[in-house]
Amino acid sequence: MAALESTQLLTELEPVVEDNLNRHMAMADEWMPHEYVPWSLGRDFADLGGDPWEVAQSQLSPIARTALEVNLLTEDNLPSYHREIDRAFGRDSAWGTWVNRWTAEEGRHAFCIRDYLLVTRGVDPVELERARMETMETGYEAMDKSLLNVCAYVSFQELATRVSHRNTGRYTEEPIADKLLARVAKDENLHMIFYRNIVTAALELTPSQTMRAITEEVVGFEMPGSVIPGFSRKAVQMAKAGIYDLRIHHDDIVAPLLRQWGVWELEGLDADGEAARDELAAAVATLDGEATRFVERRDEAAAKKAARQA
Repeated sequence: MAALESTQLLTELEPVVEDNLNRHMAMADEWMPHEYVPWSLGRDFADLGGDPWEVAQSQLSPIARTALEVNLLTEDNLPSYHREIDRAFGRDSAWGTWVNRWTAEEGRHAFCIRDYLLVTRGVDPVELERARMETMETGYEAMDKSLLNVCAYVSFQELATRVSHRNTGRYTEEPIADKLLARVAKDENLHMIFYRNIVTAALELTPSQTMRAITEEVVGFEMPGSVIPGFSRKAVQMAKAGIYDLRIHHDDIVAPLLRQWGVWELEGLDADGEAARDELAAAVATLDGEATRFVERRDEAAAKKAARQA
């Protein structure tokens, strides 16, 4: 079967998008970001006669601060994400309705996380603002991904973001932060389901073309936060803390979605589709091996540290 052009895919998948948009609207709860922020803890900063920020004011550990900053700055880049999704999906029919609804829901996430961090003095507000400016000036570029590549990528990315938010909340050991990030993670999960279902339909419509897109996105996956200043260093810190690491990426992100899509049992693939599946299997096996080695090294380092402190 010849590969379908973007306009054909938009037309063929539009009924599925409409069904899933309606499903999403029925499942999505209304929630108010301000209700998750402990406003009574807030006070003025130095320019209004209050106290400047000091690290001792934060209830968060250094790693928790880093994780919250990364999560927030990732959410801050929403204008770039909207541009890329709008480019791929367009503004017509249910596709366009979804783009705007998704953007509106995503916009709440940065509001409430930033408000929480500023009110509780969880992080340095000056450094946070400078990082926000640099991140948004850099922007996010999807490199003209095809419609199917966008849907495959965002399926993985939304689930990864959900897990990162959820694990960050738990890691803080701070009940308000945990509740807030659990609420944000619930949004991300519903978004993932929407995109996942579009990919499921695409696999039925054009299996080989979609298999190639899935493979490309697994092989080349990067979190959208990779444009954040110092992201590589911060990602390593989060991985060492068990907030988001290769094992989590394999076990909780990649493997579940591939199972849900039934990629290993999928029939009707042409030669390129079969080749893509073989490449995918090799990439997943490599990821699994790298994850195992990372966990082993982390455990060895923890054991050595414990022995020194004994």
